[in-house]
Amino acid sequence: MLAIDHIIIAAKDPAQAAQNFGEKHGVTTLKGGKHSNWGTYNYLAYFSNDCYIEWLGIFDEDLAKRSDIPLIQQLVSALNNDIEGMIQFALRINNMDEHVKYFDVISLPYTGPIPGYRQKPDGSDLHWRMLFPEKELPFLIEWGNGKNIPQDNSLINKQQLKSITYGKGEAGFFKKTFQLDSANDSILLENGELNFSTDQKLNFTFY
Repeated sequence: MLAIDHIIIAAKDPAQAAQNFGEKHGVTTLKGGKHSNWGTYNYLAYFSNDCYIEWLGIFDEDLAKRSDIPLIQQLVSALNNDIEGMIQFALRINNMDEHVKYFDVISLPYTGPIPGYRQKPDGSDLHWRMLFPEKELPFLIEWGNGKNIPQDNSLINKQQLKSITYGKGEAGFFKKTFQLDSANDSILLENGELNFSTDQKLNFTFY
């Protein structure tokens, strides 16, 4: 079953943006690390319902501009247009190769799987793969160790994310893309529920 893995927020200064959020909502935020090949870096806030927020910024604009990764392209475009805020979210899976085969069968354009890597502040390595279907859809992420969580469980906030609203989407196309079986516009996820509003916006309620 799909799970909401994390929300990506474009930030010119991820450290400050994370700090502001933490102070406002009383949650712990922490430094993530650098994506050396992409020219980006992040700060994070983990929550007890198996998801987290990522504030993503750029430390090397030339390197980021050369990236062909859809998420990095979105980030560059947003920041170049002075847009800060949520730009994307990731759905967690553990069977990416099966999704690739399915996208090929239904002739759905996609980018990936793209390997990802960064070194955590404690020196440990973090590996993952990403799969990007057509634009305006969330991307799929598969972690090398099941999910991205801090080694120190005390850094996971007891609070839970409650809900988010993101962009627009067509329910039938969304369900077909991610192989979701639902007779109505309410879709159960591993850690929440997805609904489509009357204006086709994606509304996530977390459990």
